[in-house]
Amino acid sequence: MNYDKEMKLENVEFGDMPPQPFLLGLLSAFDNRYQAAADAFFKEITWKQFFAIICINLCKEAPTINELSEVMGSSHQNVKQILLRLEKKGFIATVADEKDRRKQRIIVTDAARAFLEDNDNNGEQSRYIIGRIFDGISEKNLKTTIQTIMKMERNLSKI
Repeated sequence: MNYDKEMKLENVEFGDMPPQPFLLGLLSAFDNRYQAAADAFFKEITWKQFFAIICINLCKEAPTINELSEVMGSSHQNVKQILLRLEKKGFIATVADEKDRRKQRIIVTDAARAFLEDNDNNGEQSRYIIGRIFDGISEKNLKTTIQTIMKMERNLSKI
């Protein structure tokens, strides 16, 4: 798909469909399009692999697979597959937990840090892409969207 062309969402109507399932479908479609665009952007790794590295870096301490799965909102099995690929590329390593040797913690390697540095140009590329995605959207609308999705996330966790 060519992302230089504007999506023709004005041709999509939810008509009699309630807005809730329409929004869920829209979020899913956005996720697919975003993942495809991000996969094309990075040559060495996929968006999900990049996202895993971001999530590892967000954790206060090196996470276990279960902890990382929770942060990523993905299954243990899917995260394990992502980590195996990152490990083969030398981007992550596992180390034994200092307090409980049975636990394996995931750390980001120097190769991953170098990759992040090479692919971010001090944040310029990220700021450009994010700026384009959120062009014309007010801070008020963003905050409302964030609050809505966070509430949806809390509700989902109760199911």
